[in-house]
Amino acid sequence: MNMNSVLGLLTVLALILGTVPHARAQAYPTGPISVVIPLSPGDAADIAARSMGEELSKLLKVPIVAVNRPGAGGTVGTDSVVKAAKDGYTILLANNASLTFRRVLEPQNVTYDPAKDLVPLGFSTRIPSIIIAGSGAPFTNFAEMIDYSKKNPDKVRVGTVGAGSVGDFDIQLINSLTGAHLVMVPFKGAGPAIAALRGGHIEAAALALGAVAGQLKAGNVRGIVLSAKFPVFPDIPTMLDLGYKQNLPGVWFGYFAPAGVPAEVLQALIPAIEKAVKDPAIVSRLLGLGMIQDYAPPDRLLAEIGEEHRMVEQMAKRAGLIK
Repeated sequence: MNMNSVLGLLTVLALILGTVPHARAQAYPTGPISVVIPLSPGDAADIAARSMGEELSKLLKVPIVAVNRPGAGGTVGTDSVVKAAKDGYTILLANNASLTFRRVLEPQNVTYDPAKDLVPLGFSTRIPSIIIAGSGAPFTNFAEMIDYSKKNPDKVRVGTVGAGSVGDFDIQLINSLTGAHLVMVPFKGAGPAIAALRGGHIEAAALALGAVAGQLKAGNVRGIVLSAKFPVFPDIPTMLDLGYKQNLPGVWFGYFAPAGVPAEVLQALIPAIEKAVKDPAIVSRLLGLGMIQDYAPPDRLLAEIGEEHRMVEQMAKRAGLIK
């Protein structure tokens, strides 16, 4: 072997060996991962994200930072992740308000398409939606609420987390099905809505059960109707229980990344999210808070969005909410 061949071989070896530490140094993840929550602190998604964030941090061996970015029914936070760097260090825990309901009710205010602009990482949590009443409300159950609102049009103010939210849809659907005159009052989060309810500034609130379970257990508010039966609160009826032909839709959450993230990011995040969602301690903790952990893989999450979009669109058309 001549000197040129030896030098060439040494150069190749140096390049190979030189890339190994670099490759290891770049293995994902190497730093904190931000989980954007498009709702306010204290909302159900916030509670779920922080619970699962602790376990994700252990599994991925990096800090998981919960970032609340509320606004416009969840679209502000969702849009920020769509536009984030595609490096896996900014992901989203979105609910169906920003991914289906707002796209049906106010499509002109939504600039993204979940199927094109986001990559699903896993379905995490289902939560019944609920209508609650304050202790000073002039009604104690669903029938009384409807009757009172008919006799006193626009006097039953119902707080929600904003236009295009599941709660907003629930109110419009109830009005359509019953002839009631419930008035939606938007707040910046579940916390402010509950504070207004307890302060007597509104008569009711339409929120996710996970955001109000503690208030229900303490007897500070009264459950009027749930979107689905829940074992912790067996006495709160659903619309089907009350004789109507359909239940109210509920709330769900799932993890997403911006479209275009590298494959190694997905290979790290997807199994970690599955383990965190299925963790027995987290399942038990969140069940007590009104949330059901219900993992499904990315393809199922994407299908859920499409199926729910069609269902909500049909319900909205039947109710005369959209053309």
